[in-house]
Amino acid sequence: MTASALEGRALPACNIDLFDDTHLENPYPNYKLLRDAGPVAHLPDLNITVLARYKAIRYALDNWQTFSSGDGVSLNDLLNKAWTGTLIATDPPYHSALRAVLNERVSPRQIRKLTEDIEAKAEKLVDELVERGSFDVITDCAYQFVPPIILDLIGFPKEGSENLLAWAEQIFNVNGPDNNKKMQEAVPSLTKMFEWLEKDCTKERVKPGGFAATIHEAAERGDIRPESVVPLMAGYSIPGTDTTIGLIGSAIYLFANNPDQWQRFCENPDELMRPALAEVLRMESPVQWFARVLKQDYDADGVVVPAGSRVLLLFGAGNRDERHFSNPDHFDISRNPMDHLAFGGGIHGCPGQHLAQLQVSSLLKALARRVKRFEITDMPRRTLNNTTRAFFNLPIAVF
Repeated sequence: MTASALEGRALPACNIDLFDDTHLENPYPNYKLLRDAGPVAHLPDLNITVLARYKAIRYALDNWQTFSSGDGVSLNDLLNKAWTGTLIATDPPYHSALRAVLNERVSPRQIRKLTEDIEAKAEKLVDELVERGSFDVITDCAYQFVPPIILDLIGFPKEGSENLLAWAEQIFNVNGPDNNKKMQEAVPSLTKMFEWLEKDCTKERVKPGGFAATIHEAAERGDIRPESVVPLMAGYSIPGTDTTIGLIGSAIYLFANNPDQWQRFCENPDELMRPALAEVLRMESPVQWFARVLKQDYDADGVVVPAGSRVLLLFGAGNRDERHFSNPDHFDISRNPMDHLAFGGGIHGCPGQHLAQLQVSSLLKALARRVKRFEITDMPRRTLNNTTRAFFNLPIAVF
């Protein structure tokens, strides 16, 4: 670790590659180094500033006027341009119009209407899986559960939608820096997905009453700009699919490795569901980071980062910050960390969080009624993605 200067003030510089496979496999040692370096740190190879401490990230999320999303939340111009006009990459006043359209379909009140149907789907799937005795949490459970729900709610045409899962993972790889191999290999998926959304997901072809139809109708009324239609459809379907699958895998993995916590959860799943989900999200944030651009100088305890700088908010690091969470590497479902950073925060908080939590809670509730313990039967593999944290496979047996 060395020291460099930014705007004449000392800024810790860390020679850490956030997109190296070793880091992606286990980012937490590097996250601790970054937190210990100071309230902000500089990555010379990327020429980017990072926030790894909880307090700094929370401040950034709550102050969009300084930490702007409007100039993009990615590390490359290609994806920043693609996300233009989406909720995640827009600031007020237009952000408010986009949020109003989304709230028609993803507000807590609207999501509660889906509870009975999603819980029934979870019960049916879990019955089948438990009957088998062993299965893969990702391919046999999460893949069979999440995409059909998302596709039905959005109302995409069936033809072409089978590619959504593969596209979802790749789009998060495009989030990385320009010179990153994963980013470059994922660009064709971004192109294909946007072409499909534009050509095959027109108002005439999407399901009436679905979320895609709601977006088209909002554009026709003039509530949102026509150029926002395709990015909005992408911005809802991609995060809603990939990150929820990742969350399911993380939940089962953590409970399998902490059988005392699963036993405690099974004794009272209704009361412990919210804190248990929050603890899973804190331990393994499905989205590890997004970027912001400073609209004015930011003073972090005497270290001044100048306006115009692109700053990475490391949610996964902030959620393990010992300055905010005691014993942060310990999985404890009684912790109740409702202030975790996994869904972002402020006006740019994840709009699909209520649906994601309903899906995961429905599966956990169904499992709690049937499974006393999980056993991981083979070494699980992680999906090494530039942005998200998830498993490629997770073979388990249930008892």
